[in-house]
Amino acid sequence: MNNKLDFSKELTGRRALVSGGTRGMRAAIAQRLIDAGAKVVVTGRSRGESAPAGASFVVGDVSTVAGVKAVATQALAALGGLDILVNNAGGARPFAEGTASITEEEWQAAFDLNLFAAVRLTNAVLPALRESKVGSIVNISSNAARMAFGPFAHYGAAKAALDMYSRTLALDLGPKGIRVNVVSPGPVVTPGGDGARKAFSDATGAPGDVFAQSVPLGRLGSPDDVAEVVAMLASDRANWMTGANILVDGGMTAR
Repeated sequence: MNNKLDFSKELTGRRALVSGGTRGMRAAIAQRLIDAGAKVVVTGRSRGESAPAGASFVVGDVSTVAGVKAVATQALAALGGLDILVNNAGGARPFAEGTASITEEEWQAAFDLNLFAAVRLTNAVLPALRESKVGSIVNISSNAARMAFGPFAHYGAAKAALDMYSRTLALDLGPKGIRVNVVSPGPVVTPGGDGARKAFSDATGAPGDVFAQSVPLGRLGSPDDVAEVVAMLASDRANWMTGANILVDGGMTAR
């Protein structure tokens, strides 16, 4: 008797929209959903070379109201409905001199990309998710929402707001059968993450491996580490999970 579990095609027939899914961790998430059988649309300002070949692409900047509307319209037309939404766009640049050095424009940009993009895109596609019998929203946050760190204060604050929004949304949508969960990665090896860590190291003189040193498991995360958890939350394996926030950070926030 073979008791090995097979999750290879558990999302067959499901339609997924992954915002910002054109490179790094975001592309890995989109690819993992494709590998599980989902039909996937990814978004971005440009497709680039790292976007999954099996995904459809729609152009749009989800940090703007107009961009969200364009993405939602094109994605729903391409998919013919929606079962899974992964709000994945995010990021910010560090300010080595700390919180007071972060400009008004950078604060606004951080909230536009890391909070309001998810709020606006969720609202835009919610009617389609209500039509699904397996609706699932996975919002990608960060362990920075739980760790006070001046150079990334704007990023951490926006992600903390995303966490509370997600918990509230889970309560609102639970009675309608739509699950809402959060994945909070730690430092992951991606082009964007590597660039932010290098900028921080260059500005402060901190050693290049300072982030890896703070992870009890002794390494930075891989995009696949995060993608696997997202796939689980989007699937029937998590059909009694909503309002959860799963840390995927090698134990960094356990200190």
